[in-house]
Amino acid sequence: MKTRAAVVRGPGEPWEVTELELDEPQAHEVLVRVMACGLCHSDEHVREGGPYRYPMIGGHEGSGIVEKVGPGVTRVREGEHIATSWIPVCGHCRYCSTGHQNMCDDGKNAATGELPNGGFRFHENGADLGGMCVLGTFSQWIVISENACVPIDEDLSFEVAALVACGVTTGWGSSVYAAGVRPGETVVVFGTGGVGMNAVQGASYAGAKNLIAIDPVPFKREMAGKFGATFTTGDPAEATEKVIELTRGQMADKVVITIGVMEPQVLEQAVAMVGKGGTVVVTSVSSSGDPTFVLNGSPVTGWHKRIQGSLFGGANPLYDMPRLLSLYKAGDLKLDELITRRYRLDDINQGYEDMLAGRNIRGVLIHEHD
Repeated sequence: MKTRAAVVRGPGEPWEVTELELDEPQAHEVLVRVMACGLCHSDEHVREGGPYRYPMIGGHEGSGIVEKVGPGVTRVREGEHIATSWIPVCGHCRYCSTGHQNMCDDGKNAATGELPNGGFRFHENGADLGGMCVLGTFSQWIVISENACVPIDEDLSFEVAALVACGVTTGWGSSVYAAGVRPGETVVVFGTGGVGMNAVQGASYAGAKNLIAIDPVPFKREMAGKFGATFTTGDPAEATEKVIELTRGQMADKVVITIGVMEPQVLEQAVAMVGKGGTVVVTSVSSSGDPTFVLNGSPVTGWHKRIQGSLFGGANPLYDMPRLLSLYKAGDLKLDELITRRYRLDDINQGYEDMLAGRNIRGVLIHEHD
């Protein structure tokens, strides 16, 4: 069949909307009609360049309808609504079987798009193309592993469901799981975009007493206050002074870094903000090859501080994505408020221009189908 998709041809190239050929699903694969997907910064990292296989179809934060299932599929059925999991969940590898679905071995081909069965399902003029994170939700239709499908309630809007496919779950989990925020704690969040805003509301829901959000964009600082931040600033030095004031010099319990691109000075500032036994969570992605963990180790050792990486927020997608959607339905989680603008596929470059300019918390691409 034919599908329209946004493809990046190589590092630094713009997104190009083109028509591709798509194979039928093989064993344990499904054909999904993608309805909506989020414009996440991670896809911008692919466009900027890195260890990816080009050309590549972008998109890893999506939702849609299962239109066809291949042989042996048991996790979903035809007609079912799903959100995609950008890390597939096999359910039986060492990590899945010990409650760490975010580290499933099936995630190994995220940078190439090769399916677990082997090979590619997207083609153009005889050449194979992969989808980001073995998904490619910037395409109207995708063939993906059943392990990348998370069933969702049919009364949910697709644009809301798409958000939990990456940004919401990653941000929420960065505070709740990776940082382990507890009631009464003082928490700082660096960066309040599509991931960071959910780190804010995750920390707030977990019971943070003092919740400081740092972002250079006034619009994002204003929104962070609506998502639970008790103090906002664009200046890390001002945030540090506020932490000292609020804790009487004991410093923060947790700092979560969710800026678009990890920078060495941010880690240094974050480590200085946490007190004895404090944790710094690093969710941000670094530019390829650039050193970002450069620190004087003595304060880390002497104050028993912890630097914790965060992949998918430490969440278990099959459990946490539906759970977050249930919190949304109960009125305990803000999702509609995250969506700043909606775009058509042909407007995808404008969507990323808006994201980079700080105009959006989350832009959402709405696919059009005949």
